[in-house]
Amino acid sequence: MAKLTRNQKIELYNRRKRGEKVTDLCRIFGIRRSNVNYLISLIDTHGTDILRKDKNKKHSSEFKLQTINRVLINYEAVNSVAIDVGLVSPGMLCNWIRNYKENGYNVIEKKRGKLSMTKPKNNKSSDLSTKETVKSLEERIQYLEAENEYLKKLDVIVKQRVEHEKKKK
Repeated sequence: MAKLTRNQKIELYNRRKRGEKVTDLCRIFGIRRSNVNYLISLIDTHGTDILRKDKNKKHSSEFKLQTINRVLINYEAVNSVAIDVGLVSPGMLCNWIRNYKENGYNVIEKKRGKLSMTKPKNNKSSDLSTKETVKSLEERIQYLEAENEYLKKLDVIVKQRVEHEKKKK
């Protein structure tokens, strides 16, 4: 699949809005139908300003965790969440989810070529004010509750699959 420049994406979008068929655009631009449809939806939602003009955008671990939780806990579709938050492709979110699961449900931040796992900060410093301590603990509780909820739902799904497999035999 070819990588398109910002101008090519805008051209593709304009041609589709003028009524050209998606299959023709796929052939002309050398990309898959799903990518054309995703690009059209992304620009419809956010406008052409969403298309990057320079370097890749970096997303914070908090942003990634919120986005991942929309899919895993709220059962929202990957494509709709990716479009809603303005990701360049739904594959990006799929990679975040895969890495999240592979790394013990910790969001992974890539820093200078190295991977580092991040969890909510557990500040044990005596410098923290009471408000900061409470806020930190509330964030930790929220993280653990979300993780617990996910694991409960995963357990139910696994049990259902096991029962389904038993019934098949």
